[in-house]
Amino acid sequence: MSFIKPHTQPDLTVPDLMGTDIRVDIPDEFRLQSGQRLEQTDVVARLYGPADGRVVVAAGGISAGRILFAKEDSTDTAPGWWEGVAGPDEALDLNVFRVLSIEFAPRLPASQVYTITTHDQARLVKLILDHLEVAHVFAFIGASYGAMIGLAFAELYPDYIDRVCCISAAHRAHPMATAMRGLQRRLLKFGLDTGREQEGISLARQLAMTTYRSEAEFSERFDGPAPDWAGENYTVCGYLRARGDAYTSNANRWISMSDSLDRHRVDPAKIKARVFLAAVPTDRLVPYSDMQTLHETLTDSVFIDFPSLYGHDAFLKEIRLVSDIVRTSLKD
Repeated sequence: MSFIKPHTQPDLTVPDLMGTDIRVDIPDEFRLQSGQRLEQTDVVARLYGPADGRVVVAAGGISAGRILFAKEDSTDTAPGWWEGVAGPDEALDLNVFRVLSIEFAPRLPASQVYTITTHDQARLVKLILDHLEVAHVFAFIGASYGAMIGLAFAELYPDYIDRVCCISAAHRAHPMATAMRGLQRRLLKFGLDTGREQEGISLARQLAMTTYRSEAEFSERFDGPAPDWAGENYTVCGYLRARGDAYTSNANRWISMSDSLDRHRVDPAKIKARVFLAAVPTDRLVPYSDMQTLHETLTDSVFIDFPSLYGHDAFLKEIRLVSDIVRTSLKD
């Protein structure tokens, strides 16, 4: 295993709150469902909590990384993507659970576009778990893309996992969400083709921001007067431009991940785990009705209403409500 070996025998009951990076070689024969081979030679994740705790896998949206809880970690400048939900004595309690937080493939920077599915990501997670000699997973807690991977994981390994906490994800990508992401991919490709990659990324991010949040939030925040002249920024446009220009990514990787969202399909009948479904009525990307349909077709599921002004981004903004959902999914 890829742990840093201490000078003395560790106490397995002492939780690792800073997290230890785990790197696992990808076998030479590993291929994506598309037949492609990843240019990266290993996968990486971060492991938190006590070594004798029940294993929980955590995964967020396509921009989330392995840094789940970082307040005490001086080696990483960015905060953990789920601060307030994961941490010591939080809902995903790092004093209690052995938590694996994953990095998605392809790794940055991606020199090409990959056709990669949520099932491919689930298989990469299983590589890490097998390397760690994990016999069974107690729960897979995911939001957005991470929840899609959790559903794919439960479909591929139905006897290996007890629970899935699925926040803002369904069994399929809705065609309207695909339409909006398809436009983003065209902007990214246009930026690459014209040698203006960063401008393409900014425009794609601006369009994406309109899908992450709700009409009600935009009305509350940006219903201001028009600018003096045509072509000048309205208040909401200035906000979007600032968010887009500040966003750093790689167009090839974003195209790969965006397409992966739209390629997502699972068969609910193959899932044995108990699935906790948290649905946001204002979510423009994952319709409430799709999550209701998933609830009705799963063998064992719990449906949770998750009201929020923030639409699809609620899992990042509504820390108290998300914490309640996570606690519910982990209760014995």
